[in-house]
Amino acid sequence: MGLKNKKPMTITKKLKNKTESIYKTFFIIGLVFFLIGQIILLKGNDFVYAQEPIDFAHWFLLIGVVLLIPQVVSFPKKIFSLIGIPLTLIGITCIIGMCVLDFVWWSFPNEEMRNEFTDHISKVPSIWKPFVTIGPSSKIFNLGLLILSFNYFQNNKTGIVIILLANLILWHIVPLPFRLIFGYALTLIGFSLIFVRSGNKNLLKQ
Repeated sequence: MGLKNKKPMTITKKLKNKTESIYKTFFIIGLVFFLIGQIILLKGNDFVYAQEPIDFAHWFLLIGVVLLIPQVVSFPKKIFSLIGIPLTLIGITCIIGMCVLDFVWWSFPNEEMRNEFTDHISKVPSIWKPFVTIGPSSKIFNLGLLILSFNYFQNNKTGIVIILLANLILWHIVPLPFRLIFGYALTLIGFSLIFVRSGNKNLLKQ
C-alpha cells in the first residue's frame, strides 16, 4: 500500500536533485584541489617559483576555491547560511586575490624583482591586508565553512565535529605540524560525510 501511494518525482524535482548533486561534487573536488595546492606549497617557495610551465600550486588553490562557489551559495536557507555564505565568499575573494599576486611573484625571473614588488605592495594597505595578510591565513574562509556546516547539525554531528577540529588546527589552537595539510584534509572528510549522509536521506525520501 505504501509503495502505491508514492508519487513519481516531477522533472523539476529530478533536475533540482541532479543540480544539487553536481554542486556538492564540485565542492568536494574543489576541496581536493585546494588540499593538493597546499601540499605543493609545503615544498617551499624555491620549489614553487621553479614550477614550469605554470604555477601549479596556486592554480590548484584558485580552481579549488572557484569550484566551491556554486555549493556555497546553494546551502540551505537557514540562519547559519545568512552568516556563513558572506563570510565564505569574502574568504574566497581574498584567496583569489592572493593567488593572482602569487602568479605575479612567480612570473619574476629573480628574487630581487620579487623583493621590489613585495616592498611596493606592502605599502598599499588595500592590497596587502586583504590579499596577503588575510588571504593566506584563510581564517574568514574557514570560519565561513564551519558556520555553513552547522546547517546539517541534526543530520551529521560527526562531520561537523571533524570540521570544527579542522578549524582549531588551522587557527593554531590545536598545535600540529603541517597544520594546513591536516586542517584541509579534515575539512574535506567532514564535508564528504555531511554530503553523503544528506544524499542518502534524499534517496530515502524519493
